[in-house]
Amino acid sequence: MNALPPILWLQAFEAAARTLSFTRAGRELGVTQSAVSQRIRLLEDRLGQRLFVRHPRSLSLTPAGQAWLPSVQEAFGRLLEGTTEVFGSHPQASVTLRATPVMQQIWLAPRLLDFHRCHPGIVVHVVSAIWRDDFGIEGADIEIRYGLGDWEGVELQSLGSEAMLPVCAPRLAERLHAPADLVGETLLHAPGFAVGWSAWLEEAGVAGLDRHCLTLSCDSQIMTLALAARGGGVALIHQGLLNERDDLVAPFDLPAATDERFWLVRPMKQERRPEAVLLWEGLSP
Repeated sequence: MNALPPILWLQAFEAAARTLSFTRAGRELGVTQSAVSQRIRLLEDRLGQRLFVRHPRSLSLTPAGQAWLPSVQEAFGRLLEGTTEVFGSHPQASVTLRATPVMQQIWLAPRLLDFHRCHPGIVVHVVSAIWRDDFGIEGADIEIRYGLGDWEGVELQSLGSEAMLPVCAPRLAERLHAPADLVGETLLHAPGFAVGWSAWLEEAGVAGLDRHCLTLSCDSQIMTLALAARGGGVALIHQGLLNERDDLVAPFDLPAATDERFWLVRPMKQERRPEAVLLWEGLSP
């Protein structure tokens, strides 16, 4: 058999096998007794075996039906368990939030815990996005994006102005007193920011110094910060996120301002579900 039988047939079998009644199964499924009987007949034709013995006033399972029933019930149970795990026990009270991993870990986590304590009945489903192309108004109630805020079809809420600042482990910072001390150190690079190392070094008055540094490049900021915290080099962090970390320090008080910033973003539409509105308001500054 190349494909499973239709789920409506499986539902009819499970309900009828559990209740041993096409009539009660029909009431449970919201269909007529004859509809259940027809689905069972189609299922038996597909499987090539009888599942029920039809008595004048009752039903009983055949040996094949008895053997198959636990597998069908287990499959429905696992489907329900997986659905609840992903979407919550009350899908109508769920909110999907999309954000980059670094924003999730540093900025979002403590605020999400506060929101959960205040609104334990709302299930928040957090989805990761790394690249700019991962974002879009489809599939998410709210997004936390980084950029200039020039996206169409969305409502925006700024999370504050931003600047980029070098950070490293405290022990490494002990030998860094001025930007020129970065010579010979490892600069940790992550793509996607208007202000990267070249721009920051120019702002600090040591343009081109990166030619005298070691380089380690990662595809996400969360990795550069993890390496920096382990003493693996110096990374750039958004100044607004630095206060959320206790394992990184800024050796120089020289933030480089950027026109880019983090934004709360949601689709531009008239009707909004109350739980999505509550999360938006909870995350707004």
